[in-house]
Amino acid sequence: MAEIVNLRTVRKQKARAEKATQAEQNRITHGRTKAEKLRSKAEAELAAKRLDSHKLDE
Repeated sequence: MAEIVNLRTVRKQKARAEKATQAEQNRITHGRTKAEKLRSKAEAELAAKRLDSHKLDE
């Protein structure tokens, strides 16, 4: 026998879980110090520069 499930409750639980996931992501993205933000930006720029330097010219 299958368990009876209230679809509205399941939808609300799913929405809460998605909001919690988004909140965690926002805390990771925006909850950093200025030094951490500058460091990650510099690392991204360095990675892009290295990638561009390895491209072949046509």
